[in-house]
This record gives sequence, structure tokens and C-alpha cells, in this order.
Amino acid sequence: MKRIISTDEAPAAVGAYSQATTNESLVFTAGQIPLTPDGELLDDEDIATQTEQALDNVVAILDAEGATAEDVLKVSVFLDDIEDFDEMNETYAGYFESEPPARSALEVANLPKGVGVEIEAIADASE
Repeated sequence: MKRIISTDEAPAAVGAYSQATTNESLVFTAGQIPLTPDGELLDDEDIATQTEQALDNVVAILDAEGATAEDVLKVSVFLDDIEDFDEMNETYAGYFESEPPARSALEVANLPKGVGVEIEAIADASE
């Protein structure tokens, strides 16, 4: 059975989507952009700062379900410029220091609000 996950520690969903959903076994986060929980858009910041905020949002959503970064099975990273990969990857690695999840990283033509990165995750919520 699907259940919606929501937290004030990450930006509110502003459309026809939820911050995350779960079936009590897996958590699926919505794509998170570099938007603070207070609504500050970090689109003019470097990609490391944008990546950090997007991942902070993912972690906050997982925390609302009692999961952590260690429970993440798969991450998808969308970059508006693949040349930012190394900088993104350096920041990303700090969130998944041991046993990192599977990951895809793609360059896309455009991201919401003109940001440089969007990140979504699938985590194990069964424990």
C-alpha cells in the first residue's frame, strides 16, 4: 500500500507530486533541487553547493521515514552540464562514504527553475 512521506525539513512539494512515497519496503524521493526548506533557490551557487543542498533535502526526506543515506539503493543525478560531473561527484561522495548506492548521472537539456542539478533516490525502508 502506498503512503505519502512529507517533512518540513525539505522544500514542500509545489505541484502534483509528493516529497516521497513508500510501500513500507522502499522509499522513492521526488527529484530534489537546490532549494532550501525556507524556499531560497541556490541556482546561482556553484554545483558543489547546489549538490549539497539537493542531497541535504534527500537526506531530510529519508530521515522523516527513519531511513538514512546508508539505506539508499539507487540515486539518479540530473545535471544541466555534464562538465560539472567531477565537482558534483566530489560533494556527492561525502554523503555515501562506505558502500555507495548504484547511481546514474545524466546531462539533461533543462532542469526546474534553471538549477544545475536535481537528485532523486530510492532507499530501503524495510528495517
